[in-house]
Amino acid sequence: MRRSALDKLVSAVGLALAVVLAVAGGLLTYANIYITEQVKTQLSNQRITMPSGDAIADERIKPYLEQYAGQEMTTGDQAYAFAEHYIAVHMESAGGGRTYEEVSGEYTSLNAQIKADRAAGKEISQTTLDELDSLAQLRQTLFMGNTLRGLLLNAYAFGTMAKIAGYAAIAAFVGAAVLLALGLLGLRHSKTATGEI
Repeated sequence: MRRSALDKLVSAVGLALAVVLAVAGGLLTYANIYITEQVKTQLSNQRITMPSGDAIADERIKPYLEQYAGQEMTTGDQAYAFAEHYIAVHMESAGGGRTYEEVSGEYTSLNAQIKADRAAGKEISQTTLDELDSLAQLRQTLFMGNTLRGLLLNAYAFGTMAKIAGYAAIAAFVGAAVLLALGLLGLRHSKTATGEI
């Protein structure tokens, strides 16, 4: 095989790969823009203002939310900080370290006991009924907190995917540029190449 033919073949493959990477970079850029815009729109529609002042004075919260204090929530990073360092802290405090599942189990167990006692004709004390009501309220609070955290963490996950797509787009464009340059240099070299391989 002639050296110039090999140079042309390798250069053509490099140029084809440059086109593929350029297309991939364009698609990844579109994904980055689309996902980022969707996260921003969905979070903006909720009209959540990041807490500030005394609401973030707790040292378990302040280092993570201080940079966002008073801002409208529009990014995945804000959603993560709010979910993991504001809602989670308040849920842990409200539940005394117990999870929704644990509190729900306590509520279900106490409720079943009260029903069994009533069926047996036993009188239920007001303290027990107050405890059931307190568990019901705590269970609802923890359920709502878990739900909101989950939704905000989904926004964070999609925001992270948008960032990754953006970085991948940059890498694809750089790779396309390098392969384009090498392919063109290879074609140029093929005009002067002589000999056999």
